[in-house]
Amino acid sequence: MAQEAFPRALAMSRAKYLGLLFCVLFARNAAAHEHHSDEIPEGEAISADPIDSVLWVHIIIQILSFGLIFPTGMVLGIIRSRWHVPLQTLGVIIAIVGYFLGHRHGGRQFAPNIHAAFASTLTTILAVQVVFGIYLKLHLQKGVHARLRRYTVTAHGVLGKILPVVSWVQMLFGGITALGFCREDHLGQCLAHFIMGSAFIGYGIILTIILLVGQVWIKRTGRSQEFFDSLLIAAWGCVNTFTEHRWGGPWVKNDLQHTSMGIVWWCAGLLGVWLSRKRDGRPKRNLVPGMVILITGWAMSAHPQSLELSTKIHTVFGFTLMAAGAARVIEIAFVLKDQNSISASDSEETNSWQYLTPFLLIASGFIFMSATEEQMALLATAHVSHVSYILLLYSVSFLLFLFVSLLLHLYAIHMPPTAGPNPTDEGTEMRINGHADPSLRDVEEFELEGLISDDEEGFVGKTNRRVG
Repeated sequence: MAQEAFPRALAMSRAKYLGLLFCVLFARNAAAHEHHSDEIPEGEAISADPIDSVLWVHIIIQILSFGLIFPTGMVLGIIRSRWHVPLQTLGVIIAIVGYFLGHRHGGRQFAPNIHAAFASTLTTILAVQVVFGIYLKLHLQKGVHARLRRYTVTAHGVLGKILPVVSWVQMLFGGITALGFCREDHLGQCLAHFIMGSAFIGYGIILTIILLVGQVWIKRTGRSQEFFDSLLIAAWGCVNTFTEHRWGGPWVKNDLQHTSMGIVWWCAGLLGVWLSRKRDGRPKRNLVPGMVILITGWAMSAHPQSLELSTKIHTVFGFTLMAAGAARVIEIAFVLKDQNSISASDSEETNSWQYLTPFLLIASGFIFMSATEEQMALLATAHVSHVSYILLLYSVSFLLFLFVSLLLHLYAIHMPPTAGPNPTDEGTEMRINGHADPSLRDVEEFELEGLISDDEEGFVGKTNRRVG
């Protein structure tokens, strides 16, 4: 009994320490000072002062914690690595330091802004995650805790996967706030660029996930990937059709082009949904989503702009998007030949051509997010050429694509080993490289090795065997 009680007491002491540490994060009224705004000119969002070193450190370490450490820790949690807790603990400590540095800086002053307002949402999610993690680490499994633990595991997994998305939004808000952008008349254009740009980046990341580790899931749904792509395109087109123009008012600037683009999307999306099944109901690939991306790129390449610099950058954005659409069409029609993946006889998991579309979507997203009116005016004033700017944005795109690929590789190498395909078994489930997978694992499980009891491990093992 004493030997069993000591580890439990040690875990509880660590949990209490972590809980106390995180409570400090919410002692805002006692520790955080108010942002001064006495030097901000009337009608402006920021003062003329430069960003000081303290604020730069805040920016860097928050990107490190929320942009790198927490996503990596999320993957480590999914694969049930023992490094999940130490890495996430490190991320929380760094985030706390960054939080207080954000309230201790000098230099540039900021008016009330969305970055400061949204910080409470992000910290609340992080706090709940820490509480869930502490609760799971205590190994409370008797009585009501047996049922509560299962719900906690699910909630911990869902919030863990939401956190990188919320962190991305907060980082965008931080960049906007630092430059004093996206206010008054510029708000609508900013929303369009940042939402659409983020959507392209997210689409590229999702395509990468499906390409490398998601083909089994696609096969289990009984639908082709283009069914989901087309459904999303149709829904997005409906939103654009009725939100790009203020109905009842005059048609201004590019309202007609934006609205007509939305109409094309939902029309093409409906067609893509219809073409995604054969006559007998089996899933079928089609080229409609790729064509929509190509047409959208062509339209954006000819998008009229007020500045020559903006026109050139929008042109490159359009060409990049056209290349993504063309690459998708070629991939489905000629590389995969309407199949979901490379043939079972091919030992390669993916064809090198298949990486083009997701990368180009990510690159186009970064370019579009970085092409707002205020950004273009700032670059024109600083005499920055569109070539230099585009090369920097492509560099960032390469780095993000590398990071996503590393995380997916980390996940894939810890998946259960798969058996070779049996050519006589027509009902064999196949992975991305055509190999049979007799023990599919629930990728939604977000639990840590050491947090599951012996009974729960037996239950998970039986579940995996039934799925396989």
